[in-house]
Amino acid sequence: MIISYCVNPDCSEPKNHPKLKQCNACGSNLILNHRYRAIKMLGKGGFGATFVGVDLTVVGNPLCVIKQLRPMAEDAQAVNTAISLFEREAKTLGKINHPQIPKLMDYFVDNDRFYLIQELINGQNLQREVKTTGVYGELALRRFLEDITPILKYLHSERVIHRDIKPANILRQKKDEKLVLIDFGAVKDQVNTQLAKTFGQTALTKFSVGTMGYAPPEQLAMRPIYSSDIFALGATCVYLVTGKSPKNFAIDPDTGKLLWQENVNISSALTKVIDKMLAQDTKERYKTVDELIEALNLQPFQQSLSQNINKTPSSQHNVKDSNMGDVTMADATNSQLSQTLSATARLEKAIQDRKSNNANKIASIKWDTEKFLTAFNNGKKDFSDQNLQGLNLVGGKLNKCIFRYSQLQGAIFTEASLSQANFYGADLSNADLTNTNLVQTYFSKSNLENADLKGANLGSADLTNANLTNANLCGANLKNAKVNQQQLKSAKVNWNTILPDGSRRWWKMF
Repeated sequence: MIISYCVNPDCSEPKNHPKLKQCNACGSNLILNHRYRAIKMLGKGGFGATFVGVDLTVVGNPLCVIKQLRPMAEDAQAVNTAISLFEREAKTLGKINHPQIPKLMDYFVDNDRFYLIQELINGQNLQREVKTTGVYGELALRRFLEDITPILKYLHSERVIHRDIKPANILRQKKDEKLVLIDFGAVKDQVNTQLAKTFGQTALTKFSVGTMGYAPPEQLAMRPIYSSDIFALGATCVYLVTGKSPKNFAIDPDTGKLLWQENVNISSALTKVIDKMLAQDTKERYKTVDELIEALNLQPFQQSLSQNINKTPSSQHNVKDSNMGDVTMADATNSQLSQTLSATARLEKAIQDRKSNNANKIASIKWDTEKFLTAFNNGKKDFSDQNLQGLNLVGGKLNKCIFRYSQLQGAIFTEASLSQANFYGADLSNADLTNTNLVQTYFSKSNLENADLKGANLGSADLTNANLTNANLCGANLKNAKVNQQQLKSAKVNWNTILPDGSRRWWKMF
């Protein structure tokens, strides 16, 4: 049942009837700024709380996020200063326009509390993702960094420091698997930092400086810089590959470095990049996101290049890379290599040409059915980027498994249970999914060409942009599934196929 939730932090009974305008328990207004009603609390902390709300002035009352921020000032002058600072910082956030950052729809002050109204994102945060499906490996971490660094680069180009990057503030959007960066610390940190500087820390009962374990020393000292976000991103990487908060790791007493590297499934080269992101001294840390992106692009090949840059190319020298095997000078040059600069450039080009094959090599590790089931029974649920072609998983209970970008051609899932599984971008061509439970399963951008889905239950499944050419949907249940008419026309359906509207009027598609 939908309720009206009182946003007064001191209210003893915040749940109210959805039609009330004042709280039964404390008398506070339930309609904020004459248009927003909170209906559910998402979380709270020292600086405020976050709610799901509805906009009462728009047809259909669309959902939104209501963020309540409470300044920690104790006197009237400090409160007035906080209000001015809040409005200034909110205007800055209002100028941000990026598809992977929630839009700021409104902001206002009500009863000395600040409110930000933002777009609601449908997705799961990465903290929950790791707890549900396990820690990241090399490919998953690289994919994460490839997706998140352009967002951070954009923010910094707009002169905005996020100040609270952590797994709980990064959502994986359900509709397209894109990462979304939420919950900026910029407003609350700027307000409290300025208050502390203006009135002294005695004017504050508490102030926010980010999240312990993710905030670097300079941010804890209320002097954040752009590379503070890079530190927090590095700390996030540590969580993703270990499942542990950075604050739970020991510190090297001599160097101050975080001792997180043991038992992680990533290369030493990528480990070095993360270590540099986590440098306590800002002089040793990447100063810009561009520097970080460059390091991520080149780091698997730095060693081989440095070893060969001064060699005389009189013969076909071999360059050994730990991930790529042998790269010969013949890949980079013709018979005339008279200048070291030219040779080096061509050698680097050859290595870069092979770079694109590196991910395919890692992902081409062949799983057999026994190996897969052993891993699954030991708690592994994330099989992203894996070669799982031809596996026989008849009748398997594989609910909520993740197969993003995996190769599943010809796999057999007959009568298996794959409810809420994730096949984003996976290749399921010629797979056998007859009579399989696929309720709420995610097939966006997957390839289901020639797949057999006869009698499968695809209720509320997401088939957005999936390739259904010659897919057998005879007798399948597609009620409430996200699939369009053009996709269905490319597939095989019959009188027993239940369409998304719940009907069996398949002939009307033609």
